[in-house]
Amino acid sequence: MAKFIKPSSVPKVIIFALALFLFSDLAAQDVSINPDLLKQRWTAQWISAPDVSQKAYGIFHFRKKIILKNKPKQFIVHLSADNRYRFFVNGKPVCYGPARGDLYNWYYESIDIAPFLKDGENTLAALVWNMGEYSTVAQVSNQTGFVLQGDGLTEQLVNTNSTWKVNVNVAYSPTSLDNGTRLKTYMVIGPGDHLVASKFPWNWEQPGYNDSKWSYAEKVSFPEPFGFGTDNKWTMVPRNIPLMEEVFQRFRKVRRIIGIPDVNNEFLAGKKPLVIPAGKRVSILLDQSVNTLAYPEILISKGKGAVVKITYAEALFKNGIKGNRDETEDKEIIGNYDIFEPDGLLNRNFRPLWQRTFRYVQLDITTKSEPLIINDFYSYATGYPFEEVAKFESNDPSLEKIWNVGWRTARLCAGETYYDCPYYEQLQYVADTRIQALISLYVSGDDRLMRKAINDFYNSRVPDGLTQGRYPSNRLQVIPPFSLFWISMLHDFMMHRKDDEFLAKYINGVDGILNWYEKQIDTKRNMLGPMKWWNFTDWNPNFPGMGIAPGADNGNSSILTMQYAYTLQQAADLYNYFGQKDKAKKVLETMKKLIEGTRSNCFDELKGLFADTPEKASFSQHANIMAVLAKAIPEKEQQNLILKTLKDETLSQATFYYRFYLNQAMKQADLGKLYYGELKPWRDMIKAGLTTFAENPDPSRSDCHAWSASPNYDFLATICGITPSSAGFATVQIKPELGELKYVKAKMPSPSGEISIEIKRKELNIDVEINLPKTLKGNLIWNSKNIILKEGKNIFLSMPITSSQ
Repeated sequence: MAKFIKPSSVPKVIIFALALFLFSDLAAQDVSINPDLLKQRWTAQWISAPDVSQKAYGIFHFRKKIILKNKPKQFIVHLSADNRYRFFVNGKPVCYGPARGDLYNWYYESIDIAPFLKDGENTLAALVWNMGEYSTVAQVSNQTGFVLQGDGLTEQLVNTNSTWKVNVNVAYSPTSLDNGTRLKTYMVIGPGDHLVASKFPWNWEQPGYNDSKWSYAEKVSFPEPFGFGTDNKWTMVPRNIPLMEEVFQRFRKVRRIIGIPDVNNEFLAGKKPLVIPAGKRVSILLDQSVNTLAYPEILISKGKGAVVKITYAEALFKNGIKGNRDETEDKEIIGNYDIFEPDGLLNRNFRPLWQRTFRYVQLDITTKSEPLIINDFYSYATGYPFEEVAKFESNDPSLEKIWNVGWRTARLCAGETYYDCPYYEQLQYVADTRIQALISLYVSGDDRLMRKAINDFYNSRVPDGLTQGRYPSNRLQVIPPFSLFWISMLHDFMMHRKDDEFLAKYINGVDGILNWYEKQIDTKRNMLGPMKWWNFTDWNPNFPGMGIAPGADNGNSSILTMQYAYTLQQAADLYNYFGQKDKAKKVLETMKKLIEGTRSNCFDELKGLFADTPEKASFSQHANIMAVLAKAIPEKEQQNLILKTLKDETLSQATFYYRFYLNQAMKQADLGKLYYGELKPWRDMIKAGLTTFAENPDPSRSDCHAWSASPNYDFLATICGITPSSAGFATVQIKPELGELKYVKAKMPSPSGEISIEIKRKELNIDVEINLPKTLKGNLIWNSKNIILKEGKNIFLSMPITSSQ
């Protein structure tokens, strides 16, 4: 897919956002900010529309004309809105935002708009919307507002104040409000858009538009930067991630037509319009061929009185079942939708306010007395501009399919935050994010979204010290095990990046979480006692309620106790790294007690397995996975425990999400060679027509859930065996686990540069070539031997293969 952008018309910040950036010493935006704006009240003002409810649903247009004697070489502005905005200069779209945060961290974009300006009169315009009571749960809000601040004295003539004009758009209304009911599931992405073209102020963003009847904007408040102000509605912080990309794409095929004879391929290619005759009811099902997250745009002429309904779905249904995602016969589309009512004029473009997720799109069209012409229908794929730097190939072509589907899944679940799923929630959950961040680090090398996520969860903390389970969010949700995974994220960052100043800010958050957990210990059994809130562990159908670990609510869950112990090891590493030796010693002492208590109460000697609770009424893979990760049994016993965990089908099984930890446990037990043989769930999803990996085994709600994209991490970290062996990726360990593979070749980014590996397996031995960047050293582990690696090329020929390989 080509990037549908003309470089000559793109501001510096967008060019920067689409370029390849690997590491955090590069800024999120390639635009300087006047230091005064970081330490004192801005001169611009937040503005809104007068005489409207400031917290209710509404769509607004803002405009201002400015006169410039000469086209400037640089013209930097800073802008934001509540909830969202799309910004135009002289009729051309420049950017949209803001990056999602909260009222404590309200992000603003910094843009050099000089490429869009000209001598004489210029028009600045912003589309701003507030979903109000219909807003997605991921959206924090105060009230409707828009702000634009010029960086220096020259640019301040564009400042938002009462000289700006505003129009309340009455053409929009919310629709598709019953998504959750129709899909019979939790769905909180916000409403669809119902647009009546006859009420829309067409060309409102263009310089020649007559805004004489528009009102003057109402001043709300002065923006205050982070750390300042005493009565802030929003606390302003610079955007810390790049702008999202938009990549032009076309639909691949027509899968079903009702009401007209045919839809020609020239229409799909944008070469010939599609005419829907008058007095018709028509349904056209289009297939993108892969799941996507995009802004669809439909260009329509004539068709006065017609109604166009656009429905979006990841998959079609038959009697509520998805089945094979490629199949459409006798299936129906159920999902989020938009409605557009044309006004009979030419070239009316409908683009929803927010992105849509879809593989399938259905147009249901009803025409009245005149034909409707669809001039074109296409979309712009959007998301965080991750670049696929890492590569992986092998003698098994099915792994390439898993890699590609996994990376597409990860891409669709990364926007201004990491998403659990793009279709149903677009919420950033800690447990999902930990896995997603590792994928990002290994495949792209870009850690900026991980940094933002760490900070988001830090800002989510509730008074007792726990993080919220998901954030940003306008509803409170606390998942105590997810707070532990936030500590794991900090440990991951420490191992993969060297930025002590960044990481040190969050250590007091570790203190708060561990203080809460310490209070939950049942000192009689040295296990966690009854736990409050939602103690989600996995969407295992055998777990009570909403994926809650057995014993979590009533006390003495071995799964949660061992997760706590596993996290205490990571916390000790963090404390030691920052010289807090006493804290490290204390948490390790606590860890030892928890391990002893869980083994004493939950290990079944007859089965040779850990039970979920001391009553030993249920057994799961999860309890034994966490027992290995917590090192609750000696190393010599870990292999046997994992082998039993894999073979005993009576155990409650780990789903796609928890199989990430199953693999970590296999590696801990020196059984990483089994990983290749454990990829059947991913192969089965591809056979079922999935083009992104699902949340759960069927029947699955979400067809795109990035916690299931873990193979993109494990192909590099397990099969190739590339992991940091000291903090900051200062040294590397390479311990290949090929399983039955004969050939592997891969590369991945590290802070020091590219790491590459090539392995050729013969009948009795292997050849290995490893290339390390300058300054990076490490070790290769093969046949339990530790072989020193130096920077540059390392070649090892005819290394013997033992039965353990």
